[in-house]
Amino acid sequence: MAEYDVLSEKLLLEKIAQGDELAFRLVFDLYKTKIYTFIVNFTHSRADAEEIVQDTFLTLWQNRNTLHQIEHPRNYIYTVVRNKTYHYLKQASKSQARMQVIWANLKLDSNETEETLQLQESKKLIDEALSMMSAQKQEVFRLSRYEGFSHEQISDATCLSKSRVKNIIVEVLKFIKMYIAQCTSILAIISWFTDN
Repeated sequence: MAEYDVLSEKLLLEKIAQGDELAFRLVFDLYKTKIYTFIVNFTHSRADAEEIVQDTFLTLWQNRNTLHQIEHPRNYIYTVVRNKTYHYLKQASKSQARMQVIWANLKLDSNETEETLQLQESKKLIDEALSMMSAQKQEVFRLSRYEGFSHEQISDATCLSKSRVKNIIVEVLKFIKMYIAQCTSILAIISWFTDN
């Protein structure tokens, strides 16, 4: 089943709906690497990506009674993955510590070509989102995330109040999160076509 065979995959989902664990394992083996790579592109965390993969398949198993109704298994699985990844990004944007881990992972140098390409693609999306914002917001964000300045240091450098600096960073992170979420659907569709 190297190529996408919608009928075979529908049959597998029907077997899973009947509680067939072997069919579930086949679907897991078929999708785990693809969706893991997809998730890492957005979370930049292998541990979180593994957790989202597990959560995706747990959801698939828990909702197995409805799987016989699914017409396009790949679309269904990627929709679950996209929603779980979006939820992760939403939660991450609320947690300063988690965002620092994501940004730290973005800065890691990697010798592996695939990881380098993934990081470049993520950086490109962030840069695209930033380019749509005012010069002031871009500068505050650059000082915060790329230069590691504290809110007080940014305030001194830009003559903005610390509360304004904080608000700008929150606004920029929210915008980037929404921009990446919008691009997620497009990238999923592209990856479906390039995998075939």
